[in-house]
Amino acid sequence: MSQFFQIHPVTPQPRLIRQAVELLRQGGVIVYPTDSAYALGCHLEDKKAMERIRQIRRVDDKHNFTLVCADLSQISAYAKLTNNTLFRILNSHTPGPYTFILNATSEVPRRLLHPKRRTIGIRIPDNPIAQALVAELGEPIMSSTLILPGQEMPLTDPEEIREQLEHQVDLVIDGGHCGFDPSTVVDMTDELPRVIRQGKGDPAPFESV
Repeated sequence: MSQFFQIHPVTPQPRLIRQAVELLRQGGVIVYPTDSAYALGCHLEDKKAMERIRQIRRVDDKHNFTLVCADLSQISAYAKLTNNTLFRILNSHTPGPYTFILNATSEVPRRLLHPKRRTIGIRIPDNPIAQALVAELGEPIMSSTLILPGQEMPLTDPEEIREQLEHQVDLVIDGGHCGFDPSTVVDMTDELPRVIRQGKGDPAPFESV
C-alpha cells in the first residue's frame, strides 16, 4: 500500500520532500504534482521503476518519458543547447507548462531516447513541490503524465489517485488539485520550433518564431 503525503503547494515541508526523494532513490514510483497535471515519477537510472510506470499506463517500450529538471544548467547535461537562440527560448519559457524535445547528450540512457532519433523530452515545471523534489534529488526525475489506460485526461484528485493506485505506486503526494491539460510539447530539434501537442502552455510564441 502506498504512502500518502499532504505537501503544502506553496511552501513544501522539507521533511516530507526528503522522505519522498529517499523513496525515489530506493527505486520507488511516486505520483507528484506539476504545473499542468499530476505525473508518475521515478529515478533516472532505475529500469525496474520505469517498467512499473509503463505497466501502470499500459504503454510499450516506444513510450517517451520526460526528464523533469531543476534549471537550464541541469538541462545542459542531458540535452544539447547548441545555439543562443535555443538557449534564449528555453530561458524565456521555463519554468512553465512546456515539454521541449531536444537533441540528447550521451548522459541520457538509450532506453529513454526516441527509438529513431537521439532526442529527449525536457521539462522545468512551475510548481514548488516538483521543484523541491528535483532540487533535493540533485538530478532529473524521469516522468510521465498520469493518464490511466482507457482515459483521455489525467487524474486530478489526489484522493482518487490514492484510491486507484495505492497498490501500484509507493507514494502519492497530495499537492492540491491539478489541471486536466498536459504540457504543451515543442520540438526544438530543427531550425524552427514546432508545436507537436497543444496543452496548457500557450503555443503562440513558438508558432510566430
